[in-house]
Amino acid sequence: MPRQKKSSTPGGSQRQLRVGETVRHAVAEILSQGDVHDPDLEGHIITVPEVRMSPDLKLATIYVMPLGGRDTDAVIAALERNKKFLRGEIAHRVNLKFAPDIRFRVDERFDEAERIEKLLRTPAVQRDLAPDSDDE
Repeated sequence: MPRQKKSSTPGGSQRQLRVGETVRHAVAEILSQGDVHDPDLEGHIITVPEVRMSPDLKLATIYVMPLGGRDTDAVIAALERNKKFLRGEIAHRVNLKFAPDIRFRVDERFDEAERIEKLLRTPAVQRDLAPDSDDE
């Protein structure tokens, strides 16, 4: 029975990371050029911070965030409606044996970073971080 090799690289193997970055560039270019004609996407600037590929490169999870974090549900729904078109465009722009299935997720890193920033600004944390004058 063959052993499954665990990847020590966060986010997958070097190949997964490279293909994910290539797909990310392709999706960002498609969205920035306005090739997707959907009323819910018009007027939104969409950031594509990350694409995670499955180990077999047949599934791409695309993390997106509209500028300002507004209308995330509407943007995800619009991208899901245009999934077939986007997959075809990715297949034309990225040289892979198989066009990966794609799914869209909202990137939660910005919310998490804001939560940590607020936590660090609380008085209790500021008190703990302040230099003690009693130690001298």
